Amino acid sequence: MLLDLSLLVLAVPVLAASGYLLLLTLLSGLKPAPPRLPPRLKFDVIIPAHNEEAGIANTVRNLSGVDWPVELRRIIVVADNCSDATADRAREAGAKVLVRHNQELRGKGYALQLAFETSLAEGFADAVVVVDADTQVTPNLLHAFALRLEAGAHAVQAHYGVLNPEASWRTRLMAVAMALFHKVRSMGRERLSVSCGLRGNGMCFTHAIIRKVPHEAFSIVEDLEYGIRLGQAGERVHYAWEAEALGEMVSGEKASRSQRRRWEGGRMAMMRQHGLPLLAEGLRKGDRVLVDLAADLLVPPLSWVVLGAGALAVASAALSWMSGGVALSAWAAAASVLALVTYVMRGWWVSGQGVQGLLALARAPFYVAWKLWLVVSRPAEKKGEWVRTTREGQKP
Repeated sequence: MLLDLSLLVLAVPVLAASGYLLLLTLLSGLKPAPPRLPPRLKFDVIIPAHNEEAGIANTVRNLSGVDWPVELRRIIVVADNCSDATADRAREAGAKVLVRHNQELRGKGYALQLAFETSLAEGFADAVVVVDADTQVTPNLLHAFALRLEAGAHAVQAHYGVLNPEASWRTRLMAVAMALFHKVRSMGRERLSVSCGLRGNGMCFTHAIIRKVPHEAFSIVEDLEYGIRLGQAGERVHYAWEAEALGEMVSGEKASRSQRRRWEGGRMAMMRQHGLPLLAEGLRKGDRVLVDLAADLLVPPLSWVVLGAGALAVASAALSWMSGGVALSAWAAAASVLALVTYVMRGWWVSGQGVQGLLALARAPFYVAWKLWLVVSRPAEKKGEWVRTTREGQKP
């Protein structure tokens, strides 16, 4: 009995994480696209770019084709510490270009700060949109943002998905993973009227909110950092589920290793710095946006939760076998596993990856082991440094 109670105590974090994910899963039913409004707002669409000469023109051309009057939008590329022809290729494609060189203050956060300050100073736009340099967006992007802004939102996030899921099993698995993290969780959080979170790509901010909460987020996960600052300022990020920003994901192990290390390391740093303080602040103020931001931070990566549920299942099964009955911890393990299976299968379904997505999920145990190895072997990196991901067919 004592051993069973000990396992139950150890199961609390796993149950809490899997229960939170199950709640968001049950609330993740997609809504029909809302009706469009006549175009009125002006947008500055900003593309932060570091050595992106190979693909920047395609991104600019894609954004030039969005369904929004030309006189109500501008495309601005920030060529940040580039040593190639990114600025020239962007100008040739029709974008306004800001060139930034500062070897001391490096990173996407600084590029966005310059672009936001320029947009505010020039006064053309009502809002700014952030799109990565390797991204293609759906034509309805600005319509989706405008609808939320005119309803009173100040920060909006489109769905951030995978442009090239067919490139490899790794990118297909990423498509399922991003459907889980960016669609299932975001839709559930939107239904709870809390912040859906910023994803770094496909974001929109009004000039008013940038003035209220200046963009001074310079960590490796500047989007997560700024989203926390917005929540602390009383603002939530709204989810525009019907619009998409599709980014190119790397299919090779080496480039993917570098990318995942940066993402996971940056998120863990934010969790250690802000997780418990945010939870305490949210509970003290009765602020559900802050409580949810804390919950989102404190839920470990899915690979960790799965590993914890698996270990609990094995231990409780062994205890049940030795005691000749079903241990209480076995019920906790079963509930956690069922919640996680429901969550993962929902992500697979909304990802649209079909049978190939299921086959990619079959490799998930190897992927989980790989991610855990990345965590324990992660080298120290400079805060906020912009490390460009090498894509297939491109030179680093």
